[in-house]
Amino acid sequence: MAGVRETQKQSTRRKVLEAARDLFNEIGYDETTIRAIAERAGVSVGSVFTTFASKADVLSQVMDDRVDALYSELDRVARHLRGSVVDRVSSVFAIHYDFECRRVKLFLAHVAASFSPTLEPSTIPFGRNARFKGMLVEMIRDGVSRGEVRQDCDHDLVLDTLMAAYAWNYRLAAQKGADAAHMTALMERQVALIFDGLRP
Repeated sequence: MAGVRETQKQSTRRKVLEAARDLFNEIGYDETTIRAIAERAGVSVGSVFTTFASKADVLSQVMDDRVDALYSELDRVARHLRGSVVDRVSSVFAIHYDFECRRVKLFLAHVAASFSPTLEPSTIPFGRNARFKGMLVEMIRDGVSRGEVRQDCDHDLVLDTLMAAYAWNYRLAAQKGADAAHMTALMERQVALIFDGLRP
């Protein structure tokens, strides 16, 4: 009996996440309600709240589930990246823009919800992805060891600056309908500018 309940719980979770992902991308985070998610998923509102603490928690889990697909792309490409630290960092952000622009409203919802003062403890806001940050820090350290980046650079400050530029560029998607190529080109210039100030 416990096995059946667990199977039903996992099925409900999957349906809710798929419904929420589609609604967040179609109509946006603010317009999506828990009731709408439940209706799209074919479950009760109570079932959604049994599985998730809040709408922000649902969004966080949707984004967390998508990370596996993104990192399978990154893992496939990252080992083949060549060139300067600027080239490699720019390439990683280009992959992110390409991936997130496939469902840009969903990603914009994630960024916006990350600045809510009422985030649930279980919610993972934008910018807290340890795997992505670790990849960037490793590239910065490699830049230091190759003599492209000065020894005394503050890795955390550089990382924060890169992530701020990356997120800020999504305003172009929100306000002007910019695509991944446009934001990638801008990010390449920003990365070059940031690392120009880090030369030894």
